[in-house]
Amino acid sequence: MRKYINSKLFLLIIITVAAFLRFYQLGINPPGLNWDEAAWAYNSYSLGIDGKDEFGKLPVSYLESYGDYKPPLYAYLGVLPIKIFGLDAFGTRFPSAFFGVLTVLLVYFLVKEVFFKNKTEPKIESTALMASFFLAISPWHIMLSRGAFEANVSTFFIILGIYFFLRAVNKNIWLLIFSAASFAASFYTFNTARIFVPLIVLFIAFMFRKNLFAAKKQVLVSLLVGFILVLPLVPFLFSPQAKLRYQEVNIFSDINIVKTTNQEIANDHGVFWSKVIHNRRIAYGREFLKHYFDNLNPGFLFITGDGNPRFSTQDTGQMYLWDLPFLLVGLYILFRKKKGYYWLLPVWLLLGIIPAATARETPHALRIETVIPTLQIITAYGFITFLFYFKKYRKVVKVLFLIALFLNFYYFYHGYMTHYAREYSSEWQYPYREAVSYIQDEKHKFDKIVITEALGRPYIYFLTYGKFDPKEFRKEAKIEREVFGFVHVRSFDKYKFENDINLNKLSANTLYLDVPRNLTINAKIVKTFYLMDGKPAFIAYETYK
Repeated sequence: MRKYINSKLFLLIIITVAAFLRFYQLGINPPGLNWDEAAWAYNSYSLGIDGKDEFGKLPVSYLESYGDYKPPLYAYLGVLPIKIFGLDAFGTRFPSAFFGVLTVLLVYFLVKEVFFKNKTEPKIESTALMASFFLAISPWHIMLSRGAFEANVSTFFIILGIYFFLRAVNKNIWLLIFSAASFAASFYTFNTARIFVPLIVLFIAFMFRKNLFAAKKQVLVSLLVGFILVLPLVPFLFSPQAKLRYQEVNIFSDINIVKTTNQEIANDHGVFWSKVIHNRRIAYGREFLKHYFDNLNPGFLFITGDGNPRFSTQDTGQMYLWDLPFLLVGLYILFRKKKGYYWLLPVWLLLGIIPAATARETPHALRIETVIPTLQIITAYGFITFLFYFKKYRKVVKVLFLIALFLNFYYFYHGYMTHYAREYSSEWQYPYREAVSYIQDEKHKFDKIVITEALGRPYIYFLTYGKFDPKEFRKEAKIEREVFGFVHVRSFDKYKFENDINLNKLSANTLYLDVPRNLTINAKIVKTFYLMDGKPAFIAYETYK
């Protein structure tokens, strides 16, 4: 009984730590809303007003944003937080942080199901607690939980689906219905799930085929539930819009690979063996393997992390360097002892990388977030097993290694809370909030406000930070849609958005918001907006009268 109480107390402490690391200063670090976050914010705001997105549609199978077609669930999850906390960064990021904390809790219970037959062993209980703790302090998971990243919510639903599946075969087969519902929810959250979930479901269904064949009724009901929930997506998945983003980012639409293979065959004068060696399918296969193993690069995982500062502080890996030896020990012991459903963890890890391996940009922390719990569980398994080999000196060894882990964690967390916002405020479009606030106060003095698109999609910031009525926006907005699906909002209210402001055609009684490099001698600067590192990002100017 005492051990049970201690275990629950430790779990409560871990969840409290996880919540603190994800919610503390959530509205100010990261220091601004990036383009995607601003889109989630305004669409949640719009849905909360009249049940429609920014363009006046009810998003069911997709949410249109900048010409991208995103799974819509995150926008719905943001409706209530934005109503409670306001149309700001905290409310927008709340769903990601909240489900991030729930994921930490869920991993504890997942470990107990993976090692179901041994879960009463002290070693398994300790592994479950340590896996949750390692996820709670994971730099990878902390950073993705502190931004409005729909992948972070999708990861929760995937883990929940696998947990319910294991719980069903271990305890109550009717829980397969909840597993199907959880997997279906992930389809509406992030595109990666639409590739990974069918792969992992097919695999675990095969591994538990005897259990499933013995429960045909429950399996059929679960399949029916899953099919009904996913059915609204089916027409969209086969539409040109669904293919748009995939064609934009995947390696198989890269024509340069075909050009290279054709040139190599031509260099060999078209002989048959050259056509075999330089076959485009082989070339694409090599490219896939290269991109696949990019995501297992030790530098990416343990040293510098993702090259995108939104996913990494750039001086800490996606995992701590401390994790590396215990991850290797955990893998070794996992295959040596073969306890429980040990095979699930490495297969989950390997399958989780497949969707990201088809993309041109690798490694990519967001697209492989699906694998996160496997790495923490294996590391915890290795760490706890390692401690059991040093029973005589366990307390000393435990203290020494936890001190080393704390130093790793402190280095990351200090850098994130002290330096990160200042160094990477440009990645989070920091100056837009101040710029929008200033222009709103001054716009009554001008006939027109012209804003450059040199730094992305400014219209969404004037909607979000300006809390512009979505009904009025739909009436006033002038929108252009390209044949490739991209959407450009050209104007609404007094605001006009231009790719490049024509400095030779400046108008009187007009306020311009531009980048400093476009400053002209005919302009009168009225305000400069700076990044957190002191560099100018925007200038507001008007023509001399």
